[in-house]
Amino acid sequence: MELRAFVLYRQATVYLSYRQVTVYIAARGFMSSSSLGLLLRLVHQHWTQAVEAALDEAGYGDIRPPHANVFTFARPEGIQVSELTKLARVRKQTMTQAVEELERLGYVERRPDPNDRRGRLVFLTEKGQGVRPIAMAAGRRVDESWAALTSQQQMDDLRTALRRLLEQLQ
Repeated sequence: MELRAFVLYRQATVYLSYRQVTVYIAARGFMSSSSLGLLLRLVHQHWTQAVEAALDEAGYGDIRPPHANVFTFARPEGIQVSELTKLARVRKQTMTQAVEELERLGYVERRPDPNDRRGRLVFLTEKGQGVRPIAMAAGRRVDESWAALTSQQQMDDLRTALRRLLEQLQ
């Protein structure tokens, strides 16, 4: 790549970091040579950014992507950090840090586990319970916009294929 093109590419990457797919496609033969892992990561980033924007607009701008694992898997009856860790498939240290941050921010609280005197359960607070509906609505809007760009059938096929793959991997 000649120097001017490289400089323009780097500027585009920095300036359009939230639009990475566009930069990759413009820079090289992205679509024909990209790995599935990269495609999944970039699509996930797009989805995450849309949800973050909706949460920010609703006044939940202090929520970060690692916090999503807590909101996704928290249960009304509470859940131990070790169980959150297993469900989210992250390290215990990562989950503990997310729970501690959310507790400081007022989204969750920890209470003693009545079935395990050494354990503590994580519960969403009233503030925390307001997050899930906004995130879910934003996710539905992303799904709808992607279906408009491709088709509803392709989105359903993708969802089915990913579910099957996850079932086989477990």
